[in-house]
Amino acid sequence: MSNLGLRILYGLLNGRPGICCERFFSPGIDMEEVLRSKNPGFLSLESARPLLDFDIIGISLAYELLYSNILNLLELGNVPLCAAERDNSFPLVIAGGPSVLNPEPMHEFFDFFVIGEGEEVILEVIELYKKLKDDFKSGKISKPELLIAFSGIEGVYVPSLYEVDYHAEGDIAGFRPKNNFAPEKIKKRFIKDLNGAYFPEKWVVPYIEIVHDRITLEIMRGCPNRCNFCQARQQYYPMRIRNVENIMSLANACYKNSGYEEISLAGLSVSDYPFIKELLGCMVASFKDKTVNISLPSIKPKAYLGGLASLIATTKKTGLTFAPEAATDKLRRVLNKDFDMDSFLNALADSYAAGYQRVKLYFMTGLPFEQYDDLDAIIGLCTEVSELKKKSGQGGAAFVNASINTMIPKPHTPFQWLGMEDKSVMEEKAGYLRSKLKNKKIKLNFHNTEMSFLEAVLSRGDRRLSAVIKSAFKKGARFDAWDEHFVMNRWLQAFDEQGIDPKFYLKEKQAGQALPWDILDTGVAKSALLEEYNKISSI
Repeated sequence: MSNLGLRILYGLLNGRPGICCERFFSPGIDMEEVLRSKNPGFLSLESARPLLDFDIIGISLAYELLYSNILNLLELGNVPLCAAERDNSFPLVIAGGPSVLNPEPMHEFFDFFVIGEGEEVILEVIELYKKLKDDFKSGKISKPELLIAFSGIEGVYVPSLYEVDYHAEGDIAGFRPKNNFAPEKIKKRFIKDLNGAYFPEKWVVPYIEIVHDRITLEIMRGCPNRCNFCQARQQYYPMRIRNVENIMSLANACYKNSGYEEISLAGLSVSDYPFIKELLGCMVASFKDKTVNISLPSIKPKAYLGGLASLIATTKKTGLTFAPEAATDKLRRVLNKDFDMDSFLNALADSYAAGYQRVKLYFMTGLPFEQYDDLDAIIGLCTEVSELKKKSGQGGAAFVNASINTMIPKPHTPFQWLGMEDKSVMEEKAGYLRSKLKNKKIKLNFHNTEMSFLEAVLSRGDRRLSAVIKSAFKKGARFDAWDEHFVMNRWLQAFDEQGIDPKFYLKEKQAGQALPWDILDTGVAKSALLEEYNKISSI
């Protein structure tokens, strides 16, 4: 319910005459058992309609570890899992979201994928379906003919219209359309004018507490930075901004319609919003007397200099979040990460003086050229950040929460050609960092290494993984991003049944090699990514 993309599409579609958009959510394990005992048991949140009553089922692929939940949603709704098994009596099943930057592992289950931003293309999809629905439902046109028609919409990828060949060793040999209608490449859709784009002013307020229980205002899309590990830049490329007047208008409307007491400014790198100080000044002036807090995600240290920290702190002295990603200059150069350490420490000193007490830091391990000195530097930097508050005369040392994840070389990034570190090495490095930590005011949080391993395989996989995902689901895989539900052995058995070694997908790739996601055009050329990748070896 917190997902801004879903809020946008939900408001956009329900604001159009002749369109009804309702929501379904993955039930908990105990609720799933109840739903399976009833027929129909899986009903929409708004009007308790069965899933089969809808023309189109749209699912957001937010991250790879929810793939088993998607199959569970379809099965609970009595919808055949595989697209090839669904005739004109069933809804179309489509997907969008960040993970469709490599849709191949889920190709078997969806009629088509929407690549990129959905505000414009979803209306084009619905209008075309309206025109063809009667002929499709009556059998005058076949489902393949319907899907060919959808493939003519820019940004729509219909996997059944393409064939893939493999080399004997398992790598992709070729990827081609089955007919002359399907495009050679699928061009990502994006909204050119963010100020003119739809945004939901009638903010839906759930009657339960949700994860991000607040107003979220998108002030920009895209990112001017070129971090080598970051897939999101390609997902939301190019960078676009909303003007201050537009943002303030939306902020006041959403507040009036919701009564929330917190507004979060959203974007990939909000400190790169060119009018951030002007915007925050307007926000604080407008909402301070209403006791509405203004919050920001992780931003660059230099943005806190010049009074920005104290400006934010006038509403609420929450914790600070920074993402150095690596603790040494060498590895930050490898990452192409813009993070100046002097500005960072100066910003921290200003922030402690403004009343901040806690700091959260994000790091990655498993980076190219990483040595144990680089791991020692993580502990050293966390210690310096904690002690700086005391040295600045602001009381005792600060609490530091360090989140440490293994780097996953994602598709459409300069790192996509890299191999990924073995799980045993991930675990050894996590143990090493734990053994080095002596400061009780510093807490290290590590992402589950088995989850990271599976996420990497699914994000870098090809069409052969559809059978693995289906098998793991049948074995009971659910909520794989939740520690209490994740069982790696289910997935290992599924890989074994299909005769697939998951480590195959984590090996290093050659520059001229065909990749499963090459059919997609994100707007950032593969040659440009390769150029950045080649620079790494010279660092």
